[in-house]
Amino acid sequence: MSAETIFSKIIRREIPANILYQDELVTAFRDINPRAPTHILIVPNQLIPTVNDVEPEHEAALGRMFTVARKLAKEAGIDEKGYRLIMNCNEHGGQEVYHIHMHLVGGHALGAMLAR
Repeated sequence: MSAETIFSKIIRREIPANILYQDELVTAFRDINPRAPTHILIVPNQLIPTVNDVEPEHEAALGRMFTVARKLAKEAGIDEKGYRLIMNCNEHGGQEVYHIHMHLVGGHALGAMLAR
């Protein structure tokens, strides 16, 4: 797996993105192909390819991803009615960019998570 992803370039601000939040641990930006009125990606600044690659030293960044999700959901006005946080892992999980990321999705009723 590559040590460089499109998300790495967004984090370093080498390519344009609608960045909503950035600190020393994580960066959050709007998805370029939104699936809902609010669709934000929250990524650790350090490249971690998949959830299978998470180590104990990543816990601070992963925890920050959740607190940033809470903050951004409130700012977007979707915190009261609800939203979904999604992380995909590898091919069968639907992962497309091998830099772990959390999707914050909301703004309307999302329905069932998986088809039966």
